[in-house]
Amino acid sequence: MSMNLMSGSTEIPVRVADIVQVSERVKRFRFEPVAGGSMPVFSAGAHVVVSMNIGSRRARNPYSLMGSVTDLSAYEISVLKTVDSRGGSVFLHDSVKIGDQLTVSTPVNLFPVEQRGRKFILIAGGIGITPMIAMAEQLTAQKLPFELHYAYRNDQAGAYADTLKARYGHLVHLYIDSRDERIPLDALLKNQPLGTHLYVCGPGGMINWVLESGRKAGWPEENLHSERFLAPPSGKPFSVVLERSKKTVTVGEHESILEAIEASGVEPPYLCRGGACGQCLTCVVSCDGTLEHNDHYLAPEERDGNQKIMICVSRIKGSNLVLDL
Repeated sequence: MSMNLMSGSTEIPVRVADIVQVSERVKRFRFEPVAGGSMPVFSAGAHVVVSMNIGSRRARNPYSLMGSVTDLSAYEISVLKTVDSRGGSVFLHDSVKIGDQLTVSTPVNLFPVEQRGRKFILIAGGIGITPMIAMAEQLTAQKLPFELHYAYRNDQAGAYADTLKARYGHLVHLYIDSRDERIPLDALLKNQPLGTHLYVCGPGGMINWVLESGRKAGWPEENLHSERFLAPPSGKPFSVVLERSKKTVTVGEHESILEAIEASGVEPPYLCRGGACGQCLTCVVSCDGTLEHNDHYLAPEERDGNQKIMICVSRIKGSNLVLDL
């Protein structure tokens, strides 16, 4: 096993043991350890970072773990094919075959189940169903009450909908956009028992709607939980000077600052690579343009200060950025 600086995490060589086409644009991948034995323990809501060599570029994408937390013979992830992405999901869908080897990080959980919760409302949109599958398994094993509300575009897009309905019955509520079915959020938020926790994962607009509705309904902030990973956007190339490392790197059109820095041999810490955790937050020494903040971690006043940047997803409009790295 090789070490990186993902906060001391370990990269685990894995073999692709199975690939299943779950829905029109979703495939499930099963990863078994090359060395044999068991994978590290994980809890519901955890994710791993999958490392892939796409041409000359080393891509690392976060994916939520699904399935039972007691089955450590392998990890399973589901991947939505997004053709306008930077290539990670297309690579997994079109190039990765059973028997291929990849590496995955040890699990990190930024979306854990609150162990003191008395009831759980799980809300998922599209591929956001993935972490909810593990949550439903864990909550069932712990005999904790929950209900799952799952919205998706059409009959072809409902990955795992039939399986979840068959397993959990009346606890699962399905909503199909093409049929004009909508989650009755206002009713859901009312009259819930004390100690109820709400979890939401899906498109950004859906997450914002759920969280804002919860706040307006008087839910405590600590009872509202969300997870979203952002893909680094493309943009014009620019240079980054690493002041402490005394290196200058070029960030390509379809490359993140973090990826460019890693390619130079410097390994900044990270946990999610999706603008959520704050681990790769870096101090800006100077910038000859405008910082483009694409994360959802920094507070508005931190963005306005132009002194910090999340290098996993953010960029600049300009030609030169100097970082305290």
